[in-house]
Amino acid sequence: MVSIHDLRLQDDRVLRVHDGGEERAADAMTVLWHHGSPQTGAPLAPLLAAAGERGMRLLSYGRPSYGGSTPQPGRNVAAAAADVAQIAAALGLTRFAVMGASGGGPHALACAALLPERVTGVACLASLAPFDAGGIDWFGGMAADGASLRAAVRGRGARERFEETDEFDPASFTARDYAALEGAWASLSADVGVASAAGADGVIADDLSFVAPWGFDLADITAPVLIVHGGQDRVVPPAHGDWLLRQCREAELWLRPHDGHISILDACPVAMDWLRARP
Repeated sequence: MVSIHDLRLQDDRVLRVHDGGEERAADAMTVLWHHGSPQTGAPLAPLLAAAGERGMRLLSYGRPSYGGSTPQPGRNVAAAAADVAQIAAALGLTRFAVMGASGGGPHALACAALLPERVTGVACLASLAPFDAGGIDWFGGMAADGASLRAAVRGRGARERFEETDEFDPASFTARDYAALEGAWASLSADVGVASAAGADGVIADDLSFVAPWGFDLADITAPVLIVHGGQDRVVPPAHGDWLLRQCREAELWLRPHDGHISILDACPVAMDWLRARP
């Protein structure tokens, strides 16, 4: 059973937090999930099932402007760590692991860098690298040439104008991605629909944060880092995962050559196993 908490923060914002295992034993491992862009922050069925099978407590939350959480104008990626610290304090958590997929990946990394005393390990699937990542063509290989992120580089006004006419590029996903969305990850497709219907402020804020300075240094991450990337990813090309691997002190890369941006999520259960081995 998933319980929902509207947590009021110190700055009077509200975060909607989803707890998929508060009935677990007090010593159960907790994993905090950072959702992609756009999603509501509600935990997806395959994640709940995988966590339950492993006796883990799965937490998730909507970033500002998503799924009932208050907007936070001008937020950067690092701001997620301060929010997560308040979630942990409210729920009495001392140590936990973090996972993030796609747009959630950078935010999971922020928690690992800025909450080193709390985060035991981090798993990122299909995560972006920072916009100032040297040595890679940041937009290279992105479907639609990364049009939404290119608009974000030009500022909020340009990104908002882009949203008015934006249409999904079907080439963003592979055949394996579409099969995942029609099968095991159908709950992801439904959640994206709910998040999109609520407005674009969340995804616009995410894009703006991705192309701005993130507010932390990846080299400061002391926890073990697992980077999982699909070799056929057309949304976040695999060069991003390669770059993250080189920047983190204690990192491991799982490159799944035949996966795309959605089918890579099938690795979540084994990524949870990896985190469980690093308490």
